[in-house]
Amino acid sequence: MNILLTGSSGFVGSYFMQNYSSKHTIETFSFLKDDLNELNLHETTTVVHLSALVHQMGGASSEEYEKVNVTQTLLLANKAKESGVGHFIFMSSVKAYGEESRSVYKESTPCNPQDEYGKSKLKAEKELQKMQDDSFKISILRTPIVYGYGVKANVKNLVNLVKKVSILPLGSIRNKRSMVYVGNLCHLIDALIEQKKEGVFLASDDEAVSTTGLIELIAKNLDKKITLIKIPFFQELLKLLKPSFHKRLYESLEVDNRHTKEILNFENLYSVEEGVLLMLNGEAL
Repeated sequence: MNILLTGSSGFVGSYFMQNYSSKHTIETFSFLKDDLNELNLHETTTVVHLSALVHQMGGASSEEYEKVNVTQTLLLANKAKESGVGHFIFMSSVKAYGEESRSVYKESTPCNPQDEYGKSKLKAEKELQKMQDDSFKISILRTPIVYGYGVKANVKNLVNLVKKVSILPLGSIRNKRSMVYVGNLCHLIDALIEQKKEGVFLASDDEAVSTTGLIELIAKNLDKKITLIKIPFFQELLKLLKPSFHKRLYESLEVDNRHTKEILNFENLYSVEEGVLLMLNGEAL
C-alpha cells in the first residue's frame, strides 16, 4: 500500500513508521512544515491522519481545536478525494462520546462530548462522513488513553509517582479504565489499511484496569515494593480540591470493542501486562 501519514513524529506516528515502513510505502505530511498545495496524492491508496491538537490539560481555545482538528482535517480529506485516494483513516477519540461514565461506550453509543477537544473531534467525524461515497471510504478510529514506551502526560506521571513514592493512598479503587497499547493500536490501523473498512471503530486492550490494578502492575514490572492504603475522606477531599484529578483516578471510562474486532476479524498482539512491560523497558524486549 502507498500510505500518506500525518503526525509521523508523534507518539503513535513514530511507532507506526518504525514498525510498518517495511510493509507499506509511507510518505509523510506535516501542516507545520509542508505545503498542502504541493502535495501529490495521485499514487496514494490510503491517508492515515494522526496529527491533531490533542487534549490540553490547561485547555485550549475552541478556535485552536477547530483549526487543527476540523479545518485541517477537511482540507486534507478534500485534497485526498480530489486526487482519487480511496480511503481516509481518521484518528478520533473516546472524548467524542463524553466524559467518564458508569456506562460502557460502544461504537454505536450516542455522542455527547463535553469539552472543546471532544467537540472538535466529533465535528470532524461528521463532516468526513458527509464526504464518503463508493469511491472514498472513511474509517473513524476512536481511542482511549494510548500508552507505550516514551509516553507522556498522565501515564508517565503515574509511572514517576510509583518510582518515587512507596506508600500511596490509592488502595481499593474499583473503577475500570480502558487503555490501548500503542502496538495494539498500530496493529488495528494496519488492519484498517488492509481491509479498507468504513465506519466507526474502537481501539482498546482486551481488558480494562482499575487505577489500583494499574499501579500494582507498574510496580511489579519495576520490581518496586509499594504499599497501597485507603485513607478515610481522602477521596472526598481530592474530589473537592482537585476534581479533574479525582475523575481520572477514581471514575471509569470503559469501551467495548468486540464489534470492531468481529468486523475486522482482529485480535490484539499484546496483553495489558505485556504492554506495561514494554512501556517501562522499551520495544527491544
